[in-house]
Amino acid sequence: MEKQEKILIVDDEMGIRRLLHHKLSRAGYTCDEAENADRALEKMQASPAELLILDIKMPGKSGVELLPVIKTKYADTAVIMATAVTEASNAINCMKEGADDYICKPFNLEEVVISVDKALEKRRLELEIREYQQRLQQKVDEQTVEIRRLFLGAIEALVFALEAKDKYTAGHSRRVTKLALAIGKQLGLPKDEIEDLRWGSLLHDVGKIAVDQSIQNKPTKLTAAEYEHIMIHTQIGAGIVKPVVNDRVVAMILHHHDRYDGAGLNQTVSGEDIPLGARIMAAADAFDAMTSDRPYRPAIPVEEALGEIKRCADTQFDPVVVRAFLKISNSLPVIKNGQAAAGTPLKTNKVR
Repeated sequence: MEKQEKILIVDDEMGIRRLLHHKLSRAGYTCDEAENADRALEKMQASPAELLILDIKMPGKSGVELLPVIKTKYADTAVIMATAVTEASNAINCMKEGADDYICKPFNLEEVVISVDKALEKRRLELEIREYQQRLQQKVDEQTVEIRRLFLGAIEALVFALEAKDKYTAGHSRRVTKLALAIGKQLGLPKDEIEDLRWGSLLHDVGKIAVDQSIQNKPTKLTAAEYEHIMIHTQIGAGIVKPVVNDRVVAMILHHHDRYDGAGLNQTVSGEDIPLGARIMAAADAFDAMTSDRPYRPAIPVEEALGEIKRCADTQFDPVVVRAFLKISNSLPVIKNGQAAAGTPLKTNKVR
């Protein structure tokens, strides 16, 4: 019965090649021949064989030298070394380098067939195990993605539920996300960074689950201790999402209240050392806070809020982000249709 595997016989002696070719063809294998290492590589490149019978000693590049080349370029190809009895130790060393077996000259042809059968059966088994492992890993990856999606969805729902209970923050995360994504696209961020920015923006305030709502909704100026308490939401939020998002999203949430000039509370980085996503979120977050009613002040007009964002470039906000924000400000419905009442100017480093 015709077998699927192809065997390439590499030997400088034509008589040996023909002898092995004849025997293995009768055993059902498809055979080809090469008289030296260079010819073998040409044939492997044109049509890779599943198994090589490789003579250890050949003029030019020897079988010992060709073996690592084959195992590097064609890792799934089985190799049987052909050697004289007196060179058996060399063949054993070749097996340490990746050869599957060795056969000794003069050949016992029945033993050659057995060696070929065993080497190819071993190869088939290894390929089946690898394929199984890949399928298993794919299932694990798919399940991991699904679990991550469900967990992120649950966190997102929690954020929206928390906001819905508070008339002052209802819809805040969604609006910040729209603004942040528009800024990110204006800056030409690649698709993967836009996706990270989306999750960072949606989840940036999840840590407020740990914030005392009486402080969060205090109608008067916060004390230093109260402000510090509110700012713990960046660390809490980063810790909540860390198991299911990448480090870039975690860093965005952790640093989204950092000032560009480094003057923020307990701030450890400044300028461009602040993650770009966090710098984008800072401007979007501050703008939405300014144009929304809060317990301690009414919303301020959109134009006034944009002016405040512009004024704080180089201090609170990244000037590059501010320029991008101002470029897209007239095209965003969330800004154009904003229903902001007149109010008092806001110190944006005290955004709640």
